[in-house]
Amino acid sequence: MAIFTDAIREHADFAPGDEEWLHLLVGDWQLVADLAFADLVLWFPVPEGTYVALAHVRPSTTHTVFHSDFVGERIRRDLKPLVEKAWNTRQVQRADEDHWTREAAMRIEAVPFVREGRPLAVVTCHQDLSNQRMPSRLEMTYRQCAQDLLRMGTQGLWPDFASPTESRRGAPRVGDGLIRLDAEGIVQYASPNGVSAFRRLGGVDSLEGRSLAEVTTGLLTDRRMVDETLPLVVTGRMPWRTELESKGVCLSLRAIPLRDNNRRYGALVLCRDVTELRRREMELLSKDATIREIHHRVKNNLQTVAALLRMQSRRMRSEEGRQGLEQAMRRVSTIALVHETLSQGLTQNVDFDGLIDRQFRLAAEVASPGQSVRTERTGSFGEVPSELATPLSLVINELVSNAVEHGLRDKGGTVSLAAERGTAPDGAARLRVAVSDDGVGLPAEPRSEGLGLQIVRTLVTSELGGTIEWETRPGGGTRVVLDMPVAARQP
Repeated sequence: MAIFTDAIREHADFAPGDEEWLHLLVGDWQLVADLAFADLVLWFPVPEGTYVALAHVRPSTTHTVFHSDFVGERIRRDLKPLVEKAWNTRQVQRADEDHWTREAAMRIEAVPFVREGRPLAVVTCHQDLSNQRMPSRLEMTYRQCAQDLLRMGTQGLWPDFASPTESRRGAPRVGDGLIRLDAEGIVQYASPNGVSAFRRLGGVDSLEGRSLAEVTTGLLTDRRMVDETLPLVVTGRMPWRTELESKGVCLSLRAIPLRDNNRRYGALVLCRDVTELRRREMELLSKDATIREIHHRVKNNLQTVAALLRMQSRRMRSEEGRQGLEQAMRRVSTIALVHETLSQGLTQNVDFDGLIDRQFRLAAEVASPGQSVRTERTGSFGEVPSELATPLSLVINELVSNAVEHGLRDKGGTVSLAAERGTAPDGAARLRVAVSDDGVGLPAEPRSEGLGLQIVRTLVTSELGGTIEWETRPGGGTRVVLDMPVAARQP
């Protein structure tokens, strides 16, 4: 997948870490757009003597001023001098006059993002003035926070490489709740949503003028379960994330320290109530564990059934009856092996190569007592939808057993298993499986199919939705070719 720096990589003079820093900026600048109530556009100079738009973000706290996407386009002639001045001076530049168009009135600032004394890009901030009114305290605080972060960008202090990049759900946003701290961790301002989030923990009437760390400490009911990063987050000392749980409520907290080149003068703390999200995650984890346990118990029960069939076969006096029970035991053991694999993970697909390696050798050994049978496997099955794993395993088990018992008979030989992934003309993924032996070959006269081959045909047509063919193997012997789709079936 293309990333936004691909267009400039050939002519950009990036030092180690520069490109990653720009990606970190674009990954986190929604925060600034929401605080500034403005659209942000990232510009970079190109050899033609102009600038190209690499990325654009719209605020979620107000409406956008740009309804059309212009990423990849050259900069407008009237905007270029402001961006160029910001690039050359490495200082924030504001347009002398507000910009008026038929769609909106805008106030524009150009902010150079500088790292280690070198400008890497310029971010233009486009604020809508169409509905200008007396700003509230929340709006003024938000805009001041945005200015602080943009100013840190001109000094290479934001974004911070220490910021977490994990994608766990529930990362707080500006609208969820914002708290501004001073250098000592005292709350200077808390948005209404931020106060409400802490009130859900109980016993908090107000936050302003109080130490957020002390407020948080008073809300903890079980300090043994506290995340070790919590003190550094609620004091705004590190750009980390943590979670605070109390009385059944869970808050996600994220700190962004505010710095200049000399000191840390404050911090922003974003908070979000993620109680419902975590409850649903716990339900999913519980369901996952239950499903794994079910697969494990089914495997154990099937192994018990296989052991009972083995014991019963030893008591059979009839050779035909003993062979029938042994075949049933092998089929049950194959299904048990699939359930053992499913109990180890809950992904929609199964790594079939690891599963079939063990089963392939086992099927050949069980079907060839007293014979010298070698096994060879080539190609890769790859990942197979879990609902196809059991029927495909049974089909391969039956074909291998049939090759050993009828193709090689008592003389021994080699059984080969080959897999090949491909694509059908309609673009659908398909799997081609071939089971071969170097035995006596196909019989001259057609014979009635036994139970094993009847099971194979039924599974191939009804469960796998594929086709199967028997043919003479070049050099002697028999080859059975199975062709099937490998996409999960829609319910």
